[in-house]
Formats: sequence, C-alpha cells, structure tokens
Amino acid sequence: MNLLRTTVALSAILVAGAALAQDGAITVWADATRQPAVEAFIAAHPEVPVNLVLDDGSSGASGTFQTKISLADQANEGWPDVVFSTQNNDAAWAARENNGAQAFAQVLNEGFLDQAFLDGFTPGALDPVTVDGKVYGLRNDLAPVLFWYNKTLLDQFGYAAPTTWEEYQALGDKLAAEHPGYFLGAIGDAFQGPYIYYWSGEAPIFQLEGETFKSDTSAPNAVKVSNLIDHMVANKTLTLDSVFGANFVASAANLVAIPGPAWYSGALFQNPGGVNAKAGDWVAAPPLKWADGAAVTGNVGGGVWYASSHTKNPEAVKTFLKFVISDTKVAGTGGLPAYQAAADAWLDAQAASGFYAGDFKAAIQTAASSVWNGWGYPNFSPETAWAKVVTPGLAAGKTMTDLAADWQQEMKNEAQVVGYTVE
Repeated sequence: MNLLRTTVALSAILVAGAALAQDGAITVWADATRQPAVEAFIAAHPEVPVNLVLDDGSSGASGTFQTKISLADQANEGWPDVVFSTQNNDAAWAARENNGAQAFAQVLNEGFLDQAFLDGFTPGALDPVTVDGKVYGLRNDLAPVLFWYNKTLLDQFGYAAPTTWEEYQALGDKLAAEHPGYFLGAIGDAFQGPYIYYWSGEAPIFQLEGETFKSDTSAPNAVKVSNLIDHMVANKTLTLDSVFGANFVASAANLVAIPGPAWYSGALFQNPGGVNAKAGDWVAAPPLKWADGAAVTGNVGGGVWYASSHTKNPEAVKTFLKFVISDTKVAGTGGLPAYQAAADAWLDAQAASGFYAGDFKAAIQTAASSVWNGWGYPNFSPETAWAKVVTPGLAAGKTMTDLAADWQQEMKNEAQVVGYTVE
C-alpha cells in the first residue's frame, strides 16, 4: 500500500522519515509543482511506498533544504531519502561534511547510478551539481533564458522583434511614446535581475574561482545592464511587479515581450492563472545579446533532485530518480527536461501543438547551448541580497545605479559568512 503524506511540521518530518525508512518506504521532500510527478511515480510503482513531504523547494533562495538537513544532522535522524530543490547551488554545501555530520548528498557517478543513465543527460546539464568530478544531484529541467514576444501585438504596432539588448531598450522607448501602458518585462521577482538581466548580459557579478568569490557591479557589462534596467523602469516598460502577482496578471494583455526562462512556457504563457496566452500569439526567440557581445544567455534555476547518503533503501531511490528524470510524461515538470530523450519528446510535442508561432524547438535548443559560463555556483544565492537591497530600493524610487554597490557588498558579506575569500 502506498503511503502519501503531506506536512510541513519539522517534528513530523523527523519522526516520519525515521519510521518509514524502517518500513522500506522512501521519504521525498519536494514542492507542490513536483507533486504530480511524485504521484505519477506512486501510480507506476506501487511496490515502493512514498512519503511525500511538501515544502517550498527552497524557492527564492529560502534555504529550506539546508536548514532542514542541518536540523536532521543535529538530531542525527530524520533525513529524507530524496530531496527536490529549485536552487542549482545546493551541491556546494550538500557535498560537504557539516560539523562532523556526513555530507547529505549521495555521490551518484561512482556506482550508485549506472553511467549509461547519467550519459543520457544533455551535455553540460550536470555541471552545476558536479564537485571535484563527483556528481551530487540530477537536474530536473534546463532553464536557459530566451526572448519571448507577442507576434500579434508587434505586427499590430508595426515593430520588429529585437535581437539585441540595445534594440530591446529602443523598443521600450517606442512603446512608451506611442503605446503607453504596454510593457516589455518585469523585475519584481528576486530571480529576474540576477539571472535574466545580469547573467544574460555577461555581467561578472557572481563568480567563483576555487574558494574565492568575486563580484564587480562596476564592470562595463554590469553597468550596461544597470543602465538598461534604470532606463526601462523610468519609461515604465519594465514593471516592478512579480510575474506571479495579481498586478502583473491583470495587465498581461499589455505584455508585448519579455526575456525569461524556458519554463515560462508552461508557468506563464500556458497558465490560466498567468498570461494565459492565446495559441499562435507568442514566439519563443533566441536570447538577446549585446550588439558587441557573445551569443550567450543566463539560466533561471531548473531544479535538482538529490539522493540522500543516509538512505536505507537505495534501490527504491534509484528507481524513483530514474522515473522522475526520464519518464516523458513527467520529466521537466512543464519545462525543458534535462534528460536528452525526454527533452526531445517535450520539444517535439510543443512544436507539434502549434501553440507557439515561429521555430520553438530551434530557439530552445539555441538557448540551452548558450548559457554563459562566467557565472558561479557558490553556497548562497544572489537572490537573497537582491531581495534585501534591490527590491526595496527600487520600490522606494532608487535606481540600479544607486543600489549596485550596496548589492555587491551584501553579496560579498554573504560570501564571507559562509566561508569564502572575497575579492
């Protein structure tokens, strides 16, 4: 009999995790978005009892995953068998001992999973979760940043779709002058500024070399990104609203274009509670680039599944991981699966649906192969510093130019707290 439980109470988590391990069940910590995939596994594998514990998946760099594992380490019990995290940088701490407790993350490429399965990932997909040649997690989906635009509105206004950041800003000026109220993106979520604009804009503000963290918001490309944001916030073509908030949804009919990750396809455009786009209106285009820059882009999460080094049921864990990663009905959970065969199936299905105008498959593939490698994966996220310094600053009427140095300092402070040398 399968066992499906949902709870967020830590005491219940610790008790349930220990008890179920003895019963041969596996305990899985995941967010609500991944719940359908877990339920699909339960239906497909009734021989494996599953205890699902819902949490926030460390969304917004909440640190939930690390906090809960630290508490389990202190109690010396209550570890889950599998964890999903929306953050790509958790391997930086999960691969290490913590105050004498063994590293939480299981090494996956030294016999735990067969190499033939691991070789099925899209090339480079496992790089963020590889430490010193050891793979500590499995990417759920890839989240390269593309340029999404409403072809119907652009045609109606007589505008061409931009292909560079400079053209994107110029389009904002035209819209502001000729069609006020229409807009080109949002920067109200903590992930958008760092990952969509600065990472895509080749800004060296979140870099890691060995144990040294570097951030330079005064670098030329960082200044260009800050100026672009300031310019478009000032002419109101870049909103400070969250893409998941009521204000954004209420004005979604005026959204002309937006740079954003591959998972916007399901989470935003085909979401009745989001943009709820009409079939044929929107195009997924290759990423924007600087006119004099490289054809690169950023990445927004993508999520990672981790196996626990404490598990008493490794075979059940392997079966679970292989299912949620490679089954074409659930892999990627609405985004571009990290596993190549599942990604191909997802892309073919999206293209065949005709929902998006243009060459959806080619644009996604271009973005997936263009993620800029100048971004680091230290043991913290730029989102927390953004939420602390930039979000309230912009809301108070300050500019990125005003806030950039303070944002940089806050990131460096966080780097020092977790033990990095800072430059």
